[in-house]
Amino acid sequence: MNYEYSKAIGKNISVIRQSKGLTQEQLSAKLQVIGCDLTKSALAKIEVGQRHLYPDELKALNSAWNLL
Repeated sequence: MNYEYSKAIGKNISVIRQSKGLTQEQLSAKLQVIGCDLTKSALAKIEVGQRHLYPDELKALNSAWNLL
């Protein structure tokens, strides 16, 4: 995956997370409750574009945000 694309996706995730009033740790905990093993560390890397986001993780993020 392109670094710039990953960086843009991560920035959007960060903006949405913050708009929901969640810390990375809180979002990670919500994801783990619904079965997505995305750690706070992995989430931080995704938000700065150092790690790509898998489709199942994106789906889990959407589910977690819809539960709020």
